[in-house]
Amino acid sequence: MESNKITGSIRNNIKIGSDVEIVQKHHQRSGELTEGTVKRILTKSPKHPHGIKVQLETGEVGRVKWVLA
Repeated sequence: MESNKITGSIRNNIKIGSDVEIVQKHHQRSGELTEGTVKRILTKSPKHPHGIKVQLETGEVGRVKWVLA
């Protein structure tokens, strides 16, 4: 099931409870994505070129590549 994807580099696109795909620090080279639900938004700036950093409900932390709409 392919859904619409919104870029994760703009903070306003991400809300607590959003379903997202993130890249964790140790997966940056491979680009492996982890899917989950946003628990906390960690980046304060309105934009970040590599994605807004978030914590998922599972406790995993990474930069948002895609917000699943």
